[in-house]
Amino acid sequence: MIDGVTARGRPPVLRLQLERAFAAPPERLFAAFTDPEHLRHWWGPDGFTIPSLHLEAREGADYRITMQPPEGDAFHLRGTFRVVDPPHRLVYTFSWEEPDPDDQETLVTLTFDRIDDGTCLVLDQEPFKTAARRELHHDGWTETLERLALRLG
Repeated sequence: MIDGVTARGRPPVLRLQLERAFAAPPERLFAAFTDPEHLRHWWGPDGFTIPSLHLEAREGADYRITMQPPEGDAFHLRGTFRVVDPPHRLVYTFSWEEPDPDDQETLVTLTFDRIDDGTCLVLDQEPFKTAARRELHHDGWTETLERLALRLG
């Protein structure tokens, strides 16, 4: 790669990868992502609530989440489940309904690996159109996963 361009002349794929250990078994962590009653209690950055949620975690099914920040208007994200392999892997598309010009649909892949004292969650999300949008998602996911850890105890 030279100056942000790959050898084939294309910009590199902007990818987000996070890894976090949870003191819960993979089955419990997987359920937190796929059961609407669990998800509505922890999803989103600090202070966010989920006033509306349509989610049925099965391959080919669409989902839609309304997120309400502490101040300002609610916004919506949607997507389609591509892989639902409990309790190992979850893959879905992620799109903002009212996208910023720098947004595009991304693919989120979550893997749930059993470790001695719980689960190692690996989150991959790509491709991002800009580094700024990737950083926004990094911050949002970091806070969201912290809320999940607190919820799981």
